[in-house]
Amino acid sequence: MSASSDGRCMLQGPITIANVQSVLEEGARSMTGAQVTVDLAGVTEVDSTAVSLLLEWRRRALRDERRIRFVNLPANLKSLAELYGVTGLLGEA
Repeated sequence: MSASSDGRCMLQGPITIANVQSVLEEGARSMTGAQVTVDLAGVTEVDSTAVSLLLEWRRRALRDERRIRFVNLPANLKSLAELYGVTGLLGEA
């Protein structure tokens, strides 16, 4: 994950059970601003843990009184969110 000074975080590569813990920790270190945009355009592969990851980041943002926004969600991640009925939760918090 790369983060810019304007609060934009870019995710690259897969988000699966194999690496979700490290992505979660890296995100916690990178998302420090009051407003964070997580750009998922570079995500290449997902499984259901990717949905859990985004929901956890959203929960932490709400807890810390931050705003988080997810953009450029891959189609397969959108499909999983729809399947689990959480599409609305992946909007801006």
